[in-house]
Amino acid sequence: MKTEVIIIGGGIQGCATAYHLAKGGVSVTVLEKDRVSQHASGVNAGGVRLLGRHISEVELSKAAMSLWSSLDEELEGDTGYRARSLINIAADEADMITLKQREIQMHKLGYRHEIMIDQQELRERLPYVAAHCVGGVVSEQDGYAIPYKSTLAFRNAAERLGATFLEGVDVARIRKIGDSWLVESDKARFESTVLINCSGAWADKVAVMMGDNVPLTHSAPMLMITSRMPHFATPVVGAVSRPLSFKQFENGTVLIGGGAKGFADRANNRTRLDYAKLAIGAKNAIDFFPIMKTASVNRMWAGLEAYMPDNLPVISKGVNAGNAFHAFGFSAHGFQLGPIVGKVLAELVLSGESKFDLDAFRIDRFERKVL
Repeated sequence: MKTEVIIIGGGIQGCATAYHLAKGGVSVTVLEKDRVSQHASGVNAGGVRLLGRHISEVELSKAAMSLWSSLDEELEGDTGYRARSLINIAADEADMITLKQREIQMHKLGYRHEIMIDQQELRERLPYVAAHCVGGVVSEQDGYAIPYKSTLAFRNAAERLGATFLEGVDVARIRKIGDSWLVESDKARFESTVLINCSGAWADKVAVMMGDNVPLTHSAPMLMITSRMPHFATPVVGAVSRPLSFKQFENGTVLIGGGAKGFADRANNRTRLDYAKLAIGAKNAIDFFPIMKTASVNRMWAGLEAYMPDNLPVISKGVNAGNAFHAFGFSAHGFQLGPIVGKVLAELVLSGESKFDLDAFRIDRFERKVL
């Protein structure tokens, strides 16, 4: 099977890239070893946040935020996006000092979307917050979306424009012959001019087959969701110095995360929960919102996620072969970036350039430079 572009990986990065390439008139085939949106892109917390981004990610994140606001209309699908604001809570004065230092840094760079709030305003926005909390920081345009809905909306829109998605295709071999990429599985052989690696927790294995090495690790961030509760929190909530990610949906259920990791078995496509760490996450939720003492957990799960040593993603041209590109290693904060990463990769394929500074995301940034 021949196509202009092959994308390996059917998460939100791969599906968004397929959409933007198909929109540009390019023939594209997405190869997914399992099911589209099965792994990190379908089971994450769905945070759509600009707040707290690493400086290197702020411009990309701002551009992504502008896309999220009209994404349902553009894709003719339901992403579940809601703009609810995001508040990171300061539990004590040390947290407020941390926020003030961050504010000074952001203002020097010209960024003013993170706004500090005092204890009174915190209570006005979150009436059920614990009495010991002293303030926080808010980003008004932040919110959440539903991960699997968002990923599938990109897939469906891409397919309407002619993109092909093939599930259950586990790539076994990749070769570069002349100007062509040959990608083989145990079922079929594919040929393209351009190859894009969006393989998530398996991206290091794909990168090696493409000729690039990368120090990727993988883990299994866990989440739990409660049964329905009376409404008590409209904003999405985080914490300055405690592992907490917290949101109440319109149906009353509460999603609790925060980055606690379970056990990842990448070779067998499985994860296993660490109940002791989940218990700590539940305690954190109660510490910040005592009303959570009445909550009952309905479901718990984990997804396989890729992590880079510096927790910054790879968004990069290939180093050792032409017409190769990578987007992976989003280290549990890549969902919000999906729409813009897809657009950036499409621009790199079509023009060879991006208006964004991608230097911090080079795939070879950890390689020792020879003087």
